[in-house]
Formats: sequence, C-alpha cells, structure tokens
Amino acid sequence: MHCGSSGRTTAVAGSREGALMRWVFIAWAVPMGLFWGWFGLSYYDLNFGYVMLTRQVHDLLFQLYGQMLGIDPTIIPPLVAKACILDTLLILAIWAFRRRREIAAWVRAKRQRYAGAEPSPSA
Repeated sequence: MHCGSSGRTTAVAGSREGALMRWVFIAWAVPMGLFWGWFGLSYYDLNFGYVMLTRQVHDLLFQLYGQMLGIDPTIIPPLVAKACILDTLLILAIWAFRRRREIAAWVRAKRQRYAGAEPSPSA
C-alpha cells in the first residue's frame, strides 16, 4: 500500500505486488507439478499408452542427462529433489519476508490468546 502526498492510501501498489507474487508462485508450481507428475508416472511406468510416460523414455532421458553432466544417471533424481526443496524454501522465504507484518501480527494474536488463558495447575 502506498500513501500519497494527499494522505489517501492507494491499493494499486498492493494489488500489483500481490499479483506479482501470484505469478511467481505459478511460475514455480507449474514446472514442479509437470516434472514430478512426469517423473512419478514414468518411474512406475504408468504410461496410459503415451510414449513419453514409459519407463524406457524415463531411463533414456536420465541416461542422456547423466552423459551430458558426466555423472551417474541414478544420482540425478535426488539432486533434482534437493534443488526443488531449495527452490521451495527460497520461494517461501520471499513470501514470508513480504508478509512479515501480517505474520508477526498473527503470531502476536496467537501468543496473546494462549498467554491470556489461566495457567493450569501443575502437581
């Protein structure tokens, strides 16, 4: 939200920032969903008659990637999983940083809600 010289708050900046973060989430989630969907279906050879989902194509692609990178193809899926976890943590950290005021208010409200209750007797 931006407060102009006249003191009026404009929601344009806030909605633009929200839309940008929404597109970042979409740009992160769509490739993740496509890759892991393909990986899971092709790993278990659930191809539904579609050649791209066969285990042979799965093995061929990872063998090709292994040759291009000069590494064993069997270690590529764990490396991709680690990269996906890192990407997810970075996206969540950016989101949390952008929402830090709302998150802090939520934590304060929860803390006050539970701190305001009478303590239970300990015996």
